[in-house]
Amino acid sequence: MTSRVTLVSPATSPSLRRARFDDGDSIDARGAARARAAAGALREAGRVLVSPTVRCRETAGALGLDAVEAPELTGLEMGRWRGRTLDEVAAAEPEAVARWLADPAAAPHGGESVQDICARVARWLDASAPAQEHTLAVVEPEVVRAAVVHALGAGTPAFWRLDVPPLTATELTGRAGRWNLRLGRPLDTPGTGR
Repeated sequence: MTSRVTLVSPATSPSLRRARFDDGDSIDARGAARARAAAGALREAGRVLVSPTVRCRETAGALGLDAVEAPELTGLEMGRWRGRTLDEVAAAEPEAVARWLADPAAAPHGGESVQDICARVARWLDASAPAQEHTLAVVEPEVVRAAVVHALGAGTPAFWRLDVPPLTATELTGRAGRWNLRLGRPLDTPGTGR
């Protein structure tokens, strides 16, 4: 039997629009309206999870999902860079940003490395495979990136080469340790998800 995992990225928020590392802000009015309009566009799931961030919980709520928080699906912990834009951090700590972007094992911000989040999400994804049920999860974009890196066996340097637009679904199907990938379809496209 094939397992199916659908990862939904959150609606837009002020932080996302300003390319600011998550600071716990809410989704914006436009993002909430798009999520409400997309309610019902997702295939029913046996398990519905949500990353424990404000914007993911609010997106799940706007989509009409009764989701359970999954700490293992939290976004990348940014340490002292949380709430700052990449431009702000690059101006203050150019060497640290360069090291962080070049070395997946680096965590100069005092948080989690790209390598760490990729390993955490890979463990979760592989543990989900034997469930043989559809799992739907509203998660931060970096969780989607980490899952795609693992599914493709691409290696952690590929993490930065993946863009995850807001309010899109990425579907993984698999069995016996092999995943297939359907990338980022918009939730508000008529006729999708059924």
